[in-house]
Amino acid sequence: MAARFLTLADVTEVLNISAAQAYSLVRSGELPAIQVGGRSQWRIETVELEAYITRMYAQTRARIGSESLAQSEPSTD
Repeated sequence: MAARFLTLADVTEVLNISAAQAYSLVRSGELPAIQVGGRSQWRIETVELEAYITRMYAQTRARIGSESLAQSEPSTD
């Protein structure tokens, strides 16, 4: 059975980012997470990580699309 929750270290490995970047994503709420245990360790549900990845793909497509549109518009200079 696959794990339901991931640690911040797991997230850093999956996304290939630093621990500080993963912590920032969680603290900002961009990547939903919970704190568990006496030491309040962060845990990220796998479905939340997948949803985050899906959102980032959509945002990237939208940004690339708008950049391409802006480049293809004729100049009014």
